[in-house]
Amino acid sequence: MNTRSRVRAGAVAPCLCLCLSLALLAAGCTGSGAGGGVRGTPGAAGVRDPLFPRLGNGGYDVSRYALTLSYDPDTGRLDGRAEITAEATQDLSAFNLELAGLTVRGATVDGAPAAVNRAGNELTLRPREEIDEGAEFRATVTYDGVPETVTDADGSEEGWLRTEDGALAVGQPAGSMAWFPGNHHPSDKAAYDLTVTVPAGLKAVSNGVLTSERKTADGRTTSVWHAAEPMASYLATLAIGRFDTTTATALGKVPVLTAVDPVVAEETAVLRGRLPELLEWGTENFGPYPFAASGVIVERDDDIGYALETQTRPVFSAASFDTSTLVHELAHQWYGDSVSPATWKDIWLSEGFATYAEWLYAEDFENTPAQKSFEKAFAQDSAWAFPPAEPPTAEDLFGTPVYQRGAMVLHRIRQEVGDDTFYEILAGWPAEHRHGTASTEDFTRYVESVAGEDLDGLWDVWLYGDDRPGSPTD
Repeated sequence: MNTRSRVRAGAVAPCLCLCLSLALLAAGCTGSGAGGGVRGTPGAAGVRDPLFPRLGNGGYDVSRYALTLSYDPDTGRLDGRAEITAEATQDLSAFNLELAGLTVRGATVDGAPAAVNRAGNELTLRPREEIDEGAEFRATVTYDGVPETVTDADGSEEGWLRTEDGALAVGQPAGSMAWFPGNHHPSDKAAYDLTVTVPAGLKAVSNGVLTSERKTADGRTTSVWHAAEPMASYLATLAIGRFDTTTATALGKVPVLTAVDPVVAEETAVLRGRLPELLEWGTENFGPYPFAASGVIVERDDDIGYALETQTRPVFSAASFDTSTLVHELAHQWYGDSVSPATWKDIWLSEGFATYAEWLYAEDFENTPAQKSFEKAFAQDSAWAFPPAEPPTAEDLFGTPVYQRGAMVLHRIRQEVGDDTFYEILAGWPAEHRHGTASTEDFTRYVESVAGEDLDGLWDVWLYGDDRPGSPTD
């Protein structure tokens, strides 16, 4: 417990005051501020996420990451400097960042050296002066080493993936800590600036807008990327290698940049060219596009075995780059990227919407009514393994119910409220929480407020129920 003593002048003998002061110094309670004593406490090492309780950190809110990176594919070595601008949400004596592997060479807070302690993936910084609640501060960490590849419970790999000619960074749910220190939970979103230097002949492609690209004195290339809209760290990406790049414009003003491994450039060209058209379709259904840039990154199949909705520029393997998956990942720009899950338990709000976008596309362009997609999903036994809003463990994060039953929830809402109200919800939801986070409870309240009716029965059966109804209409 932290206390601050208040004593009337002359009430304590001078020698006792001296003894008390020496005792406080011996205990390390030097404190800061005019009142003396320790005001602040360390920020929490974790935000008590239901599925990942140790993920994220408390006591501050990040507004911007500025990452300066240099990578050598021959050795696999990454040299990094992370400058993190944040606001203290409490009086802070210390705070945590998450960083997996890599070696920390030093840290400062507001330009003054900070004490550094490592315990697993937790990096604790203790600034020279305590940070007052509400104060903005800037923490800088320099680090280097060979980044880790993380294998998830479902066998997929994330973190830092070494590729045939470079590397690919993907972070869902926690892999971004493999290449930069930060607050790695979707509840803390921030703007990003990346300055990346790579060997001659290679490119570095990331989120947002490419603001400059220049050759260094030794022939290497330095690229600067700016992502202005808030982004959860798991949506940050960095692709390094040989890429064929193309540019276009969508929605009259949005720059579209695609980067593809030359080996698969020809086979993916037609679909990549449809990006402006698909973004137009997205805005008609989901509302205004929420970001200043768009595009895709397409890698070889042996470099990544899946697709991921990395913000503004989704990542695909060549095999996953088909129309349905592209529609899915583009829909995530509204559902999951702009409106991110408040906790990982709320991920169905991302995947259910993106899956339903596939059903809507099939309804509009492939003569497959959404009802038919709904009935097909309803028949899948695996879709009923658990309620979509209650994935039981971290291993179930990407389970079938999150996707298919999540989409079924949306279709049942559509059936209940009618098309006009449903499409109002479809566009209104991402507008309501644009660039923020939201929970399942936020969503159910929002739907009921727009529909003007109590939908507890629907939620009980389709969102939280354990058993499959007797028929799709129950």
